[in-house]
Amino acid sequence: MTEASKRRLRLGMVGGGEGAFIGEVHRFAARLDDHYELVAGALSSQSDKAERSAQVLGLARSYVDFEQMAQQESERSDGIEVVSIVTPNHLHAPMAMAFLKRGIHVICDKPLTATLEEAEALYQAAETSQAQFLLTHNYSAYPMVREARAMVKTGKLGNIRSIQVEYVQDWLTEPLEKTGNKQATWRSDPAQSGIAGCMGDIGSHAYQLACFVGNTQAKEILADLSSWGKGRQLDDEANILMRFCNGAKGHLWASQVAPGNENALSLRIYGDKAGIEWHQESPNELTYSVLGEPSQRLRRGNGYLSEAATSVSRIPSGHPEGYLEAFANLYSEFAEQLLTSTQSPNLPTLATGLHGMRFIAASVYSSQNNCLWVPLDD
Repeated sequence: MTEASKRRLRLGMVGGGEGAFIGEVHRFAARLDDHYELVAGALSSQSDKAERSAQVLGLARSYVDFEQMAQQESERSDGIEVVSIVTPNHLHAPMAMAFLKRGIHVICDKPLTATLEEAEALYQAAETSQAQFLLTHNYSAYPMVREARAMVKTGKLGNIRSIQVEYVQDWLTEPLEKTGNKQATWRSDPAQSGIAGCMGDIGSHAYQLACFVGNTQAKEILADLSSWGKGRQLDDEANILMRFCNGAKGHLWASQVAPGNENALSLRIYGDKAGIEWHQESPNELTYSVLGEPSQRLRRGNGYLSEAATSVSRIPSGHPEGYLEAFANLYSEFAEQLLTSTQSPNLPTLATGLHGMRFIAASVYSSQNNCLWVPLDD
């Protein structure tokens, strides 16, 4: 951070009360580099739960209704400057709109919204706001992912031919949503998750990572979505063929029903000169393979890496940095952007989220129409 951006931003949070997973992750991320101070929250729509959660966190102000929070905080001289939205998908759009229209910057968990129509409405609403927006696709902020993106952009791989991405888990192999598991219940409910299940939850991450590192976007896709869980209304696995704007072709496999996989996000990109390979479960390594030469194992924290990687590394090589640090990188870069009136080319924006929702909607449409090729028109 620069001297001009050392003060803490006043942060609020909507969602993320007791028992929540992602809310705690966001709070860790906001605290790690000490650029935010959490002062207010609407942590639950249940008043007793909201109050208990606020007391545990030592919040100065607790709300039950996000609209009330947005209005009252915008009227205070010491009101929040940024809000973090960490609720189920169906609440993202109305909450983000409430804060944006009052000039409060928004950090929102992915996917952007529950439906494409909501995403388009949110995008239009944001055009009249002076506030800025960050979508937390945290995997794009790992140091070795930033290194991989820099290698693609500087031509080290040559002309990109193939982009292969997969995000594979096993936690929904059994019907956890029928056991009262909170995380499984809302993700399996179309009213809360939206038009997609696995695709919205982890497929959106996989696609954003492929586009971010590959420095491109898909122009058309063919999708085959599956719901293997008995009675499950939303997809729990996806196979998608992609044709990219830069001429490359690729495949996305996302699954939450693949036994033996915990959080196996992997990316492989191949050009006519070289290829790269990265695995989220070993995030500090990047394999770089030049045609006709031995493969190289590049490691986070070393002097041979570019500024793209070293600028988001905190500790020396050999010490692992991972999930929480990547989240914190987004929070820190957003704080820098807000406090110095600069723009980071690496941050996922509202436009990123809108394109991601178009990808999800196209995937659902393609699958429902017998694996039809569907264009992605921005």
